[in-house]
Parts: sequence; C-alpha cells; structure tokens
Amino acid sequence: MKIQESAEDYLETILILSKRKPQVRSIDIVNEMHFSKPSVSVAMKNLRENGYIHMDNDGFITLEDKGRAIAEMVYDRHTVLSRWLEWLGVDAKTAAEDACRMEHTMSPESFALMRDHILKEIGDQKEA
Repeated sequence: MKIQESAEDYLETILILSKRKPQVRSIDIVNEMHFSKPSVSVAMKNLRENGYIHMDNDGFITLEDKGRAIAEMVYDRHTVLSRWLEWLGVDAKTAAEDACRMEHTMSPESFALMRDHILKEIGDQKEA
C-alpha cells in the first residue's frame, strides 16, 4: 500500500473531516489543508481514479476500503506521535507538525514497536 505522501495526507484529511462532519466535499478539504481549489480537484481526481475515494454526483467524498486503510494507518501514526512529542514537552503545534512529517517515513515494524512502547509509557487513549 505505498502511495505518495501527499495522497496519504489527503486521505487522512478526508478521514478527519468525516469524523467531524456528516458529509465531506472538496471545499472542506481546501479549507482544512489551505490548498487551492485546483490542487485539491486534481488530487481528488487522482484518488478517485486509483480507487481510494468515491465521489458521488453531489460531490460528496467517501473513502473506499483501501483509502480508509491508508487514512487510518496515517491517522494512528499521527495521533500516537503527536501525543508522544507533547508528553516529551514539545508544544502542541510543533508536535503536530513534526508528527505529520514523521508519520510518512517510518517502517511499519519500527512504528509498531515504537507505538507499543509509547502507549505503555503514556497510556492508550484513542484521541490526541
């Protein structure tokens, strides 16, 4: 399931927005990520054509199974790494920014071991 980092970010954003809103549209992604409408439109087209998302006739976006799997993996990494960095004393904004970079580069094996260690140290809460 290797895709580009930017595609992972889009999928994660769709997942996060779907937790907050009953329906997600491209404009919601524009507002959340602070990207241009044309950039988001191109990204949604690519994600749709590769089977990661579905966009209905009204423009509502949902994650397909393989898109959801990637989004949940990236979101899990982000929340665990953010919480850990904050626990270490990093301010929340910097922790979120650093976690966003780190979440894309770790191997699954390294992250699994790190996650287990972090959750033993700071607790197993689902939300950051």
